[in-house]
Amino acid sequence: MTTSTSTPRITVLGSLNIDLVAYVSHHPLPGETMTANSVAVSPGGKGANQAVACAKLSRSHTSSSSSSFAEETAHITMLGTVGADSYGSLLKENLAKHGVDVSGVRVLDSPPGAKTGMAMIVVDEPTGQNRIILSPEANHFLQPEHVSEVAHLTSSGAAQEKPDLLIMQLEIPVPTVLQALKTAKQNGVQVLLNPAPAVPLPDEAFDGLAHLVVNETEAAILSGLEESVLDTEEGLEKVGKVFLEKGVKTVIVTLGGRGVFFMTGGGEEGSKKGLIKAEKAKVVDTTAAGDTFVGMYALEVVIAAKKGEQFDIEGAVRKANKAAAKTVERLGAQDSIPWRDELL
Repeated sequence: MTTSTSTPRITVLGSLNIDLVAYVSHHPLPGETMTANSVAVSPGGKGANQAVACAKLSRSHTSSSSSSFAEETAHITMLGTVGADSYGSLLKENLAKHGVDVSGVRVLDSPPGAKTGMAMIVVDEPTGQNRIILSPEANHFLQPEHVSEVAHLTSSGAAQEKPDLLIMQLEIPVPTVLQALKTAKQNGVQVLLNPAPAVPLPDEAFDGLAHLVVNETEAAILSGLEESVLDTEEGLEKVGKVFLEKGVKTVIVTLGGRGVFFMTGGGEEGSKKGLIKAEKAKVVDTTAAGDTFVGMYALEVVIAAKKGEQFDIEGAVRKANKAAAKTVERLGAQDSIPWRDELL
């Protein structure tokens, strides 16, 4: 493996949403009308959250009163679609503020009245657990032809260098995700897929996939096994093998308070597996915890590759766990994600 001195590049292809968050004393029962303790409007979307996570965790914020950054350890590009409205502008501005390259974010001028995506989130304050209703809007206008060439996976700036890692979720049309997987595979770009919200995918989506990051529900839906199977470490291994047999190289299952399970295929370094305990945290809001995990893990992947080092998956999972634990101790999505120096 050769060492490169250039900054590693991560492209995030996914959703950009405005989050409308209501904080309540308990999740409402069917037919129940209740008054929220507070309400917040903030930038979100799994794609944008993961881009911000990569950006913030690749930099140290030099001052709480300054927008300047220390030298980045990775260059992050966001690809997605927003409406020509104030929410779309807010999303782009927030991404740029955190150091994300937004030249690949399209602003829709047609069809007329196309709106920026929106998520309605209800957070149970005593537990920090959330429930989310998603309205994709502009995100569903991101079509396969927009990602059919490797140049589409880069920023639109002068340097058209392909990414070292492509991160995707499923809040954009599935055909677009499948096309991007095909484009990445044809051009030797590794992919991290976080298939949320989960829907059944064809086997071709997993063939050659470098990293699959799923929670328990997603693991069950995509493997075809009952979620109860994941209650034991033996069951987690069974689920992991399902994906490895489909061609996935590394499988990660996040388990909330139980921790994180990982499993790799054979390869040159042999197979590895393990169950890492969750970090202790005072949970306030679980929004963006999984996105923070993905961002930290992705950075470890590309930085190790650029340095020509063997990827330490257990170390990467532990660091990602630590970052996610910091996130759940704060309210909100992108604002709750820590900067690199906050984890030292």
